[in-house]
Amino acid sequence: MAETKTAQRRLAARGIVKRRERRDTRPQEIVAAAFEEFAAKGYTATRLEDVAARARVSKGLPYLYFKTKEELFKAVVRSVITPHFDAIRRQMETTDMSSEDFLKGPFLAFIQELVLSRRAAIARLLIAEGPKHPELTAFYFEHVISHGIEALRGLIDRGVAQGEFRPTHLREFPQLLIAPVLTAVLWRALFERHHHLDTDKLLETHIGLILDAIRAPHGDSPNESGTGDSR
Repeated sequence: MAETKTAQRRLAARGIVKRRERRDTRPQEIVAAAFEEFAAKGYTATRLEDVAARARVSKGLPYLYFKTKEELFKAVVRSVITPHFDAIRRQMETTDMSSEDFLKGPFLAFIQELVLSRRAAIARLLIAEGPKHPELTAFYFEHVISHGIEALRGLIDRGVAQGEFRPTHLREFPQLLIAPVLTAVLWRALFERHHHLDTDKLLETHIGLILDAIRAPHGDSPNESGTGDSR
């Protein structure tokens, strides 16, 4: 009899621990479910009730952690998008590779993977609905885009300082390095069913063309090319 009661207490204790563990992971589960809802339905059509159903929690639970849908969207960006961009940015800032090798290697691999990943759904969402929800694009710019632009500018500056690149207007417009990412994302969303586009090759070709345009002639020092045009 005593052994039975002991076993029951152990089972009850395990149940309490599991419930606590589930409670601790619920915010992450809700964010993961929200990402899937946003990816499938867009921002406007997503309801927190649908997020709760996908996360298999009570209808009101998401409101315990996220007061509004906007807060939940920002949590999705922080959880799903920001870590990947922060990782490549840290690599840019700390790498021992030349700027050219980094652009042809880790950076190219990053943008190729991004286009094919589920994370591209957030870009599609912002393109489609951002004009109606400027608070979302402002948040995304502040926490993702602006940091990426500065990191790319730093990589370009280092390439110029080390004599790899000629000083060109690319420093003013580092967005050119990622411009075909949007082309690839939109193509896959709108036209892929009609005509296949090899997005990996597209991005590789683009980076190659940019590098050919800015590469310093062999033997140039950083100050020999002057500043300004890439002509």
